[in-house]
Amino acid sequence: MAISILLLEDDIQLSDTVKQFLELKGYDVYAAYDGIQAEEIAYEKHIDLMLLDVKVPNISGFDFLKQLRSEGKETPAIFITSLNSVEDVEKGFDLGCDDYIRKPFALKELSVRVDSLLKRTYGGHDEKIKVDDDLYFDMKEFTLMRGEEKIPLKTKELKLLSLFLQHSDALLDYETINEALWEYDEEPSNGSLRTYIKRVRSAIGKEKIETIKNVGYRFVK
Repeated sequence: MAISILLLEDDIQLSDTVKQFLELKGYDVYAAYDGIQAEEIAYEKHIDLMLLDVKVPNISGFDFLKQLRSEGKETPAIFITSLNSVEDVEKGFDLGCDDYIRKPFALKELSVRVDSLLKRTYGGHDEKIKVDDDLYFDMKEFTLMRGEEKIPLKTKELKLLSLFLQHSDALLDYETINEALWEYDEEPSNGSLRTYIKRVRSAIGKEKIETIKNVGYRFVK
């Protein structure tokens, strides 16, 4: 079972960027844009880690975490915020957060902090996904490996393979794939997608990716 993360962030563009980045690393991410949505997710879903912006509508990140901690919920939490005074940092830790990251931040820094906190809390998680026999995808390094040999694939091909591995045996339509592969300022290309599919098939075996005509593709275990 994948590690699940609650992301509370009211900046939709930043939320989408962080969500996509973490999902490509193999996490399940539940996005909330205000404190009330975050509460609903926290009570309805199993959450392993929380990324909480402080200044969000309805219920602030501070008040949200305070409420959870008062109810005995010990889910690890990282505040991600533009607040940068010592008093704000101190308040965050007093309320029970486990780490604090200031905006703007690099996704790599966020990744390091998330991985580090998860390892401290749960003793690590599965970072290698088996593709076939000695072929596996390393989620941490974001590379395809055969034994100790790195299989050369370009970034979008690796994104595509990661998406398939996270949704084994599930039908992925073109819209879902395009949203995962192309950034908001890029124009999806059917021709490029076919090329990426061809290259991934060459790397892992043609039979592993099934074409669903006029709909999308399915990764077959």
